[in-house]
Amino acid sequence: MIVGAGPTGITAATLLAQYGVDNLILDRWRGVYQQPRAVHLDDEIYRIIARLGIADEFAAISRPTLGLRLLDRRLRVLAEFTRDTARSRNGFPQANMFDQPELEALLRSNLKRRPQAQLRGDAEVTDVTDTGEYVRVTFTDRTDGTVHQVDADYLLGCDGANSLVRAQIGSAIKDLNFEQRWLVVDVATDTDLHQWEGVHQVCDPARAGTYMRIGASRYRWEFRLLDDESADEFGTLTALRPLITPWTAGVEDHQLTLLRVAEYTFRAQIAERWRRGNIFILGDAAHLTPPFIGQGMGAGVRDAMNLAWKIAGVHHGNLAPAVLDTYEQERKPHTRSLIRLALNVGRAMTGGARVGDALRRVVLPRLRLIPGLRDKVVDSTTPALSSSALVGRSRRPGHLAGTLCPNPQLGGDQRLDEVLGSGFGLITTRSPSAADEAALARRGFIVLVAQPGDELARWLREGHATAALIRPDRTVMRAGRDVCALCAWACDVVNGRFGPTPASAAQR
Repeated sequence: MIVGAGPTGITAATLLAQYGVDNLILDRWRGVYQQPRAVHLDDEIYRIIARLGIADEFAAISRPTLGLRLLDRRLRVLAEFTRDTARSRNGFPQANMFDQPELEALLRSNLKRRPQAQLRGDAEVTDVTDTGEYVRVTFTDRTDGTVHQVDADYLLGCDGANSLVRAQIGSAIKDLNFEQRWLVVDVATDTDLHQWEGVHQVCDPARAGTYMRIGASRYRWEFRLLDDESADEFGTLTALRPLITPWTAGVEDHQLTLLRVAEYTFRAQIAERWRRGNIFILGDAAHLTPPFIGQGMGAGVRDAMNLAWKIAGVHHGNLAPAVLDTYEQERKPHTRSLIRLALNVGRAMTGGARVGDALRRVVLPRLRLIPGLRDKVVDSTTPALSSSALVGRSRRPGHLAGTLCPNPQLGGDQRLDEVLGSGFGLITTRSPSAADEAALARRGFIVLVAQPGDELARWLREGHATAALIRPDRTVMRAGRDVCALCAWACDVVNGRFGPTPASAAQR
């Protein structure tokens, strides 16, 4: 059972259905919520979208972005960090702009192809009870007022910042002492604004702002509101002109369509507990991330990817129930680190009043002179997962455990993710013994032997390893030079076969 049919909930439902787990999604709205919120996702999230089977469809509604340009209050360029829009190690562009309602419509349309998943709108959940044997969800049909109850083995609360599920498991929200009010403006025009095709960040402590192109004819601005301002004051193009003119000079009002003006309060929060029994919280129900690094929606999708295969493994009897403990152990520190990064980036760009403004004018133009820093600024790689029963981390720098494996093409049109399918894998430059390979095969592992000089072999070498065990979410469980020891560890962790093995993968 899933409460909430936003991107996190639909992703979780689709993944569970792919693993053969029947599920029901309840959402209080009948259709897609039409107000756009998130506009960016990185290559790691794009990779998950591809796992859902809609990479080509998403490509048609998204736009790779060139990087980041930092501007002063007069919109002079302080620093520019360009990004190659070609595919990354994950197989997709590192930064992508999109319209959230379009993405949600695509996710819902894709879900309809999965008979194991059922979406019911106009269903408002009013109560959640964990009996110890099952979870009972009570909801009201908003069309006729009738009350219904459904029993489920697991409940995933993907019901947003005001989560009822979070309240029902008694999980308090920890505030990380950040709150800002921002004006969000969406405009459509067929007139090209002739702006640099990346994100523009105005580093002005008095009026911080962001500009980005999110589609062929759609643009977004975000401006920090002053204490005495509200969104109501900016409800017309005339009122917005002083803010957006630097990007729309020469474009007449009749050429612009104001789609939306809204006020958002950006917060940094994280739930103290993400699970009670077989009830879990994901996405905004578990955490809120300021938008400065564009990771708010992506964090929820990562939650779904992390949890879905574990629930499926336990549900099918192929994994021990204790693996469900690793969801919070892995995701909570990862999310907290991204929230901290977002806060630090926000403060570095807009904080410090006049002193901060002066420092930015001196420091930012010189950042490009620091070796490696330019690439670091536009690198979309997120931190490695913390150690858990499913992540054997090493203290050595550059070690692979907890990171995502690459997703290269392995011949023809197939990428690694397609070859590995929905299960576990062993990537190695040294073939395991016949006995080890047979033991792994019995547990659903696909063995891939990397050839010298190819991307997988280079990746292992960079990680000081000759072999790596890969989880269904493409996280490296453990890596090292002793293939036999890795095989033994894998057999201890995974009990029995997990997930179907694609025919193409079995033949490789």
